[in-house]
Amino acid sequence: MQHTLSILLQNEAGALVRVAGLFAARGHNIDTLTVAATADPAVSRLTLTVRGDDAALTQILQQTRKLVDVLQVEHPAPV
Repeated sequence: MQHTLSILLQNEAGALVRVAGLFAARGHNIDTLTVAATADPAVSRLTLTVRGDDAALTQILQQTRKLVDVLQVEHPAPV
């Protein structure tokens, strides 16, 4: 099943690498990845899609939230 995640993270050098590295270290492939600025220049929004079952998604969400640069992680419900 494909899941879309929306992540707010600090706009600092290396923040994206740490998030992508977490997924790679856990053996999850990021299917799509978009990063854009927000109204706050210190914060960026990272939107990505990843495939996995509910257990894998739960693990990804918990581990992503533990990263220092991550401010918020959302998994919008499918329409």
